[in-house]
Amino acid sequence: MFTILAAVCGKKLSVRGTAMDTVSQFSPVLLFAIVAVLFTLIPIFIAYILAPRTKGAQTLATYECGIEPYGSAWIRYSISYYVYALIFIAFDVDILYLFPVALSYTRGGAIHEFYALVLFVLILALAVVYAWGKGVFTWKRK
Repeated sequence: MFTILAAVCGKKLSVRGTAMDTVSQFSPVLLFAIVAVLFTLIPIFIAYILAPRTKGAQTLATYECGIEPYGSAWIRYSISYYVYALIFIAFDVDILYLFPVALSYTRGGAIHEFYALVLFVLILALAVVYAWGKGVFTWKRK
């Protein structure tokens, strides 16, 4: 694809003062894309070859664990599961913001960055204390 584009355009790209051919410049990207596609398709192909070909009545069942399903799959879950999951996701995303800060300390960060980090963690701690005080982390037994 890149050779066609290079032939159609007939131009050379300039990178830091040296002329490079378009194909040679984007060849690592092309190689990466090919390897990514191969890493995706090869396991699928191997699974297709090694998978058993038998099909029975239970193969297409909803639950294929050997136990007959009983009851309805449509049940109501308590709202506390959803609140707990939302709090987990919120704190998980907040913790992701700590990784770039931790990486900046390897380069010798300033003291104001440390104070900003402490303030951020204190705000997270206050949110945990508030949720704990509201009883979000206590499970009501039925």
